Amino acid sequence: MLENLSRHDHFPRGDPARRLAMRAAVAELAAEWTAADTTPGGLLAAIDALADSPADTAIAALLPWLTDACWLRDRLDRALVLLGADPFARPPLRLIGGGDEAPGGLVLADRGIVRLTLRLWPAATATAAAAPIVFIPGRAAVHVLASGGAQLCQHRVAISDAEEAGAFTAAAAAPCHCAPPRPLDTGETLHLDTARHSFTLIPGARDVLLLELAVQPPSPLPIRTYDPASGRLIHVSAARRDSSFRAMALTLLRHLGRPDAAPLFIAETQSEGFAARWHAMRELVALDPAAARAPLAAMAAHDPHPEVRRAAAATLALYSSPPLQGRGSETCQLAG
Repeated sequence: MLENLSRHDHFPRGDPARRLAMRAAVAELAAEWTAADTTPGGLLAAIDALADSPADTAIAALLPWLTDACWLRDRLDRALVLLGADPFARPPLRLIGGGDEAPGGLVLADRGIVRLTLRLWPAATATAAAAPIVFIPGRAAVHVLASGGAQLCQHRVAISDAEEAGAFTAAAAAPCHCAPPRPLDTGETLHLDTARHSFTLIPGARDVLLLELAVQPPSPLPIRTYDPASGRLIHVSAARRDSSFRAMALTLLRHLGRPDAAPLFIAETQSEGFAARWHAMRELVALDPAAARAPLAAMAAHDPHPEVRRAAAATLALYSSPPLQGRGSETCQLAG
């Protein structure tokens, strides 16, 4: 019985003074870090000063925050002191992903189009052969704090200037090419045009720790996911973060069965990104085929992207068949 208990079963619910002290200590540390980050010379102040700069310029200017990580060591030490004082305290650091065998990490800064992340790849993570390869428009620098004996698999894909400006189609997408694995070296820094270059890891005997700086301006080029075995494009999605948030919200509304939210889906079918427009339409067809019919017909006739028009027309043709009337999720795909 005892082995099934979690540390959360011992949370001091009946000790309001201890809980109040925890919250006060966390708030004090958060305020201290915010003040340090926003004063001249601080991390967020440095990011804000680059708000209108090209991605390459921002990466170059912020590179010292990767290669000289004394500030990060101090921050983690302060978080450990907080936990040492009370193991139920929550340091003011945002967790992302993770799990026993999955990459995760801490968001150290997230300001506009710039994100700085400390990423941990556990030694038990699945091999790179099984991991999809993702290309996200933007630039990145990745500093290796601990290689863990891992192998680096680098990937590249060709993108023309026209595709980057908005003429990308799944049908004409170039295949992804993978370089042979090489040892990942502690202390090295990878510089990536992330629209064209990506990487995966084959874990070694120890954990991998990376400090990653990403600059991702709004782009008409979608996020693209490739199959590592064949190099074939298997999925596209909108690169804009706001579009991604709306896409997740629409998917949630569809799962909740909210046909009253149909106007939100229809509004998103006018989004700037073609992947976002088609995602919204697919979700609307799955939610309420009757409400989707008219905007789907308009999309088939007038959408500016040729593949969206074709997918909408093919889906519209299914309205006369029983499967679509029975369940709206059987819609055509742009990729995959």
